[in-house]
Amino acid sequence: MLGWNALPRPRPLSLALQGGGAHGAYTWGVLDALLESGRFDFDGISGTSAGAMNAIVMAHGLASVAAGASRPRAAEAAREALASFWEALATQLPFDWLTGGDVSNPTLSPAARILMQWSQVLAPHQLNPLQLNPLRDVLERHVDFERLRRDSPVRLFIAATQANTGRLRLFRNAEMSVDVALASACLPTLHPAVLIDGEPYWDGGYSANPALFPLVQHARAPDLLIVLLSNPQHTATPTSVADIRLRALEIGFNAAFLREAVALGEACAQARHPTFVIGAQERRLVRLRFHLIDASDALGHLSAHTRMLPHRPFLQWLFEQGRARTRAWLAHEGCRVGQLGTVDLQALFACRSPATLDDGRRADELLAG
Repeated sequence: MLGWNALPRPRPLSLALQGGGAHGAYTWGVLDALLESGRFDFDGISGTSAGAMNAIVMAHGLASVAAGASRPRAAEAAREALASFWEALATQLPFDWLTGGDVSNPTLSPAARILMQWSQVLAPHQLNPLQLNPLRDVLERHVDFERLRRDSPVRLFIAATQANTGRLRLFRNAEMSVDVALASACLPTLHPAVLIDGEPYWDGGYSANPALFPLVQHARAPDLLIVLLSNPQHTATPTSVADIRLRALEIGFNAAFLREAVALGEACAQARHPTFVIGAQERRLVRLRFHLIDASDALGHLSAHTRMLPHRPFLQWLFEQGRARTRAWLAHEGCRVGQLGTVDLQALFACRSPATLDDGRRADELLAG
């Protein structure tokens, strides 16, 4: 195995990390393998919900080493930070009595099903009058937000949704806090809105899951790796009331990402065949290369309810799946980072390839807006 000194110069890479509750442990495995490889210099990270947690904890780990520390030491610190965070999350609550079934396909216990039913009829302040949130405790213990704001070597873009307007807000490095992390993962059926600057916020997945445009406009890496936990493409149409409800929720969480991915792919295509003089934004779009790690092969069989089960054996299984998938990606596609893109956003996500979007706006107008 090559040592760090024998590795080629790391390639700049930005990351877009999707949310997915407990399934975010898969992304933990992805990040662990990427950090272990030593191939990349991480530039910007856009994250939503569980993706935001992974982004924040990874950046905290990278920032936790002394200035001037070696690249392998920083990567190891980030790996340790991620492992510590997910281990703490798994042990914070007694999920053993909420979980049944096989480790690779857990089910809700009868008690957990009752709790889920209550969440459909009781408001968060009724279901949890003391407003207890174990995630807050884990974040406060495992992330030094002051140091993160001051020393993070990566640009962070954490998505949350303004509850009263539906608008996306992207929080950047100087704004990082426990409340920002919790806002990005605030499911309104389980937790009250998180107040930041007097504004209530819900889960960022309602408005960006994850956001791509900040990595185009504010990051510098020409390569962008998207980590998807929920593939928006299915082969079967749901028929039961419960399955229809879950599919509708999933569509809602994926809609903003799909629209943005198609718009970005179209904007890149337009920039490569310009009608007018190329400016700075067009040059940036021409240089962009996209890559994808899709968890659907490993997670496609799982019920949506398993996103609510941070049970230690399940999280470890997810982690191992993410690591294995990423090591395969590194072996077969990772060598193209810095040279060629490995995925076509339009071909992957668009129903068609028009020059304009359904509401008549051009793709570059959407990105600029």
